[in-house]
Amino acid sequence: MQNASKKTVSLSLGSGGARGLTHIGIIRWLEAHNFEIQSIAGCSIGSLVGGIYAAGKLDELEKWARAIRSSDMLTLLDMSWKQDGMFKGDKIINTLEKVVGKKNIEELSIPYTAIATDIDTLQEVRINSGNLFQAIRASISLPLIFTPHKIQGHTVVDGGLVNPVPVEPLINEPSDYLIAVNLCGIPEIQAPSSIKDTHKNHNNSNTFTAKISNFVDDIQTSMKSIGKFDWAAYDVMNKTIDAMQNNSANLRLSQHPVDVIINIPSNRCKIMDFDKADELITFGYEQAEKQLSHL
Repeated sequence: MQNASKKTVSLSLGSGGARGLTHIGIIRWLEAHNFEIQSIAGCSIGSLVGGIYAAGKLDELEKWARAIRSSDMLTLLDMSWKQDGMFKGDKIINTLEKVVGKKNIEELSIPYTAIATDIDTLQEVRINSGNLFQAIRASISLPLIFTPHKIQGHTVVDGGLVNPVPVEPLINEPSDYLIAVNLCGIPEIQAPSSIKDTHKNHNNSNTFTAKISNFVDDIQTSMKSIGKFDWAAYDVMNKTIDAMQNNSANLRLSQHPVDVIINIPSNRCKIMDFDKADELITFGYEQAEKQLSHL
């Protein structure tokens, strides 16, 4: 039964690689300030954070993210050796499924939609049923990085190509507020400085961190032949995609007004900076404080 004292929120979580860890901080702010999230639509990293939140496992995701070391990132990626993408993405999905547990979207506590793009028709594909992690895998298929994914009769890539901040699935939800998070906002003028993490979860057990580290160590031996990957070659492409997604998001949001748009600067971090979880989660919390406190 809904708590009558809480204000309700429908939440749209946008695409943007590692910047999506700010989604965790934003959700934490909402939880801490008596808001109840009633429905979620997510694209790419937004589908991942949103889906795991809807599964009631955000604590596990946050612990996992905070345990990642910079040296771990390549070992969590499985080379595809194909021309349609560098990585298969199965290793990340399987790792998260082990941490969170298998879930179907129909079993989630709140309505959830993941957004992908049909590579043949370039049409938006809304996924709101079936295996949660297959929906997430479909939504995160960033072109050239991850191979396309097959789901529900579609061959799909990252949903950010057509709908980087999906609000349409939430329009008819009976919430007090519709809040959207755009991870491809105007870049900061100055490079982001290190942020002291005042909201860090200090309950991370050594046992949990050890489990993650052991898992990573186990798969490192299969990755030795790959060597160090240079992400710099993809910076221009990623910045171009960010600019396109920001324009697309602004156009769509102008057609479907929301109560609040939280804009995260596109240069807050690089696309694969998942080892900066502490900083990014805190930044998300702080941005929520700045942009939502009037509610």
